[in-house]
Amino acid sequence: MKNFNGEVLFLDRSDINTDEIIPAKYLTELTREALKPYLLEDLELDGFDPAADLKGKSVILTRNNFGCGSSREHAPWALEMNNINMVIAVDFARIFRQNMYNCGMLAVELPAERIDYLFKKYSGNKTMVMTDFRNSVFLFRSGSDEDSIPFRISAFDRSLVDAGGWLDYADLKY
Repeated sequence: MKNFNGEVLFLDRSDINTDEIIPAKYLTELTREALKPYLLEDLELDGFDPAADLKGKSVILTRNNFGCGSSREHAPWALEMNNINMVIAVDFARIFRQNMYNCGMLAVELPAERIDYLFKKYSGNKTMVMTDFRNSVFLFRSGSDEDSIPFRISAFDRSLVDAGGWLDYADLKY
């Protein structure tokens, strides 16, 4: 199972599309590793600098409809190659969400009010999240502030994550 703990990157915008996650001009790269330097290169977000802002981050917290646009596995792969194995949002584009789980990664949906709360309380501060996958709870922490946030994922998605992704799951089951 992948690591779902670490420092949070706050992306305060809805509708971040797959072309912003990994620009289409890099889809001809021959390896997943080759995608690494281009993650979020074209993201349009005031004050965001991927070279500086991605350093040390392992989790993304964002708004609505993350991963919309073209359906491609390259978007989760680019995240994974940068050690970002979890995205928390209000909701996801359906194909992107499933591609995350197929890669053994987490795409966790939380209510908009909870996302708003986390942005208001923690954005702008160095914030860590610890994931208790078995009990479906996040622990957000910044300085002396902390919040325990429950989450839900389906039993099938949990099985994909436990196995390490779709291919490993299929090897175990079929």
